[in-house]
Formats: sequence, structure tokens, C-alpha cells
Amino acid sequence: MSAPTTKPTFYPLIEQLAGVILDTWQENLDLEPFTLPDDLGYIEGKLEGERLTIENTCYQSQHFRKMHLEMAKVGANLDILHCVMFPRAEYALPMFGCDLVGNPRGVSAAIADLSPTSANKTLSPAYQEKLRQNQSTLNFSQPRDLPEWGAIFSEFCLFIRPSNTSEEQQFLERVREFLTIHCQQAKTLSPLTPAEQAIYLAGQQHYCQEQQRNDKTRRVLEKAFDPDWAERYMSQVLFDIPASE
Repeated sequence: MSAPTTKPTFYPLIEQLAGVILDTWQENLDLEPFTLPDDLGYIEGKLEGERLTIENTCYQSQHFRKMHLEMAKVGANLDILHCVMFPRAEYALPMFGCDLVGNPRGVSAAIADLSPTSANKTLSPAYQEKLRQNQSTLNFSQPRDLPEWGAIFSEFCLFIRPSNTSEEQQFLERVREFLTIHCQQAKTLSPLTPAEQAIYLAGQQHYCQEQQRNDKTRRVLEKAFDPDWAERYMSQVLFDIPASE
């Protein structure tokens, strides 16, 4: 389906976050388009009588196989931003992931992380050093518990319910830091050996498999469309598990 003639309006923090993500990619990386299946770029459906729209933007670069930004809207009551950066297997890079759920009353969930894909499930010393530099300044009143499959996340994972505009802006700036560090670190790396690539590819595969356990996302897609469509969208767009090389 072609994109709508009028662009949906999202919760302000979602609009701001999308801008930060796209601006940081453009400032730090040489972007090329990443082609999704023809019918999965822009999608419309119905969820409990409300109009559901999903708009996907995808790029690739030298170091990232796929950089996916999804913005979804259900009627006037639910806005969602979802973003994942999938590294190319040739580079020892973690997975950047970010989700934001908003409604007219505020943001109910905001999460961002650089999730390790290494054999020891930890970020490199270079990442740890840079991520710790401003960590002590973060101050959020409503941290949230990670899901049961949350072992894929790093010690720096930020999962909160922002309680005011100040906390929303803190979250926004922390995501900007994550992205900037990630893009800049990628450009310092040399390609891995084939044996090393297999380790990091397995880490990516594990990340995608665990994310696909998110029953809430799957249930929403199944209600709006059907189980087969939901499985296709989960496995081909949201978390397409990279093939072994």
C-alpha cells in the first residue's frame, strides 16, 4: 500500500526521537536505502475498530546491514516507535535497539540499549568506557523491570516510564549518546576473521530469537491482521534473523 497523503501526528517525544535517530545516522554514516518487501513498507489495518498505520524506514551502511525505524499509530490512543540497527557480521558490534510507547497521557515505556553480541555477552571496554562517562548524571524516578527474556540487554540498558518533560529530554539525549558512540565506534573497527564473524553472527541470531518472544507485539499484530501475517512481519521486518555466512 502506498504511503498516506497526510502524515500521522505522533506523541511529541516520538517525533523528536525519530528526528534524533535519523539525524545521527545521517551525520555519522554514509546511508544507502535498504529495500523491504513491497507490501511491508507502509501498512494499514484495524485494531479493535481503530485505524492502525505502520510506516517503516530502512537504510544500510558499510558497517550496518539494516537500520530499521518503525513508527506505528493506533487511532488516537497509542503511538509506538521501534528502532533496531543490525550490524554486518564482519564487525564486532552490539545491537542498538530502542522502543517508545506513548498515548495522550504521556509515555508509558521508553527503552534503549546497546546489547552485546560477543561470546561473553558483554560490551567491549571501549563501549563501556564511553557509556559510563555520563551515566552518573541520569536521574529517572520510574525505572521499569526488564521482561523475562531481558538477559540479552547490557548493564547500560535504560528502561523507564518518564514522569515529566525533563525526564523525556534526558532519555532523548541518552539515546543520542548511544547512537553517536555506536556509529563512531563502528568506524574504528577492522573486519573480523571468519571464525570471529560466526561468533558475532550467533549473537545477533540469539538477540533476534529472544526479541521474537515478545508476545505483546505478536498479539497486537495477530489481532490487526492474522497469525501468518504477524509471523511474516516479525521474522522479515522487525527481527529478520541474519543467515549464517
